[in-house]
Amino acid sequence: MRTFIYSLQTALKSLWHEKWINLLTVLSVGVGLLILSLFITISLNIDSSLKRWSKNFGLVVYLDEGLTGEAEETLKQFFLKDPDFSEVKYVSKEQALQELRRMLGTGISVLEGFEDNPLPSSFELTFKRKLPEPSFVRRKADQLRQMNGVDDVEYGEKWLSSLHTLSGVMRTGIIFLGGAIFIAVTFVTYGTVKILFYRRKDEVETLKLLGATRHFIRLPFLVEGIFIGILGGIISSAALYGLYSFIIYKGPQYLPSISAFIIPLPLSVYIPAPVAGAVMSLIGSFFAVGKIKY
Repeated sequence: MRTFIYSLQTALKSLWHEKWINLLTVLSVGVGLLILSLFITISLNIDSSLKRWSKNFGLVVYLDEGLTGEAEETLKQFFLKDPDFSEVKYVSKEQALQELRRMLGTGISVLEGFEDNPLPSSFELTFKRKLPEPSFVRRKADQLRQMNGVDDVEYGEKWLSSLHTLSGVMRTGIIFLGGAIFIAVTFVTYGTVKILFYRRKDEVETLKLLGATRHFIRLPFLVEGIFIGILGGIISSAALYGLYSFIIYKGPQYLPSISAFIIPLPLSVYIPAPVAGAVMSLIGSFFAVGKIKY
């Protein structure tokens, strides 16, 4: 316990005594973690948007013109028995026309040239899966197109594929960026601790003459590295909180559609950055003191 208290006191004194080099290192760690946190936050929002959108995602099956009520009922029973669908909703021609009129609003005049209802009856099928793969949806749609009485099947293919692609790119980017940030933070802390060690070389030599163990000499530098990582993580979390809060409250004023893609983040989201900073810096400090010969 005494060794730990000594290491803690020594690390705090060194942080203040070498404040400029430590400040530069803390800011470097904070910027790196902030970049990584921003990528992770964007990925979380994309995944959340995908999940919200996919809750009601499904297929619209348009029926052939003149299909009998019996044939429509047969199709409905077939869809109800399909294990891939959680909900089957029948939309008649009249309901489809009313919905179109409601959507057109003041532009309803475009329908004046039609004597008969041009819209077909349809079934709206909702998937059980919260986030179906584009390939699965495509195969399902192709199967339904082959059925008797089905004129066409539509769904947001391009939208679904684009979101899945974007989500995959973000996840891959997080892996590579996380690795790069890890190396950068570790290297920055490694270099800083080595500099601090050589600046205190006379103190280290004195401790050696007094019989101090290698563990006793190295521990303050490891503790200081942890402090550097924690402070960098706190700066990263504070910057992320401020930036994200600004986007949530001010972003819709300039870009109204952004409110559909951003979600409030719980406070627990801001905890990993200081922890990650501490771990990365500890690893860098560990390698730094381990490479030094004394």
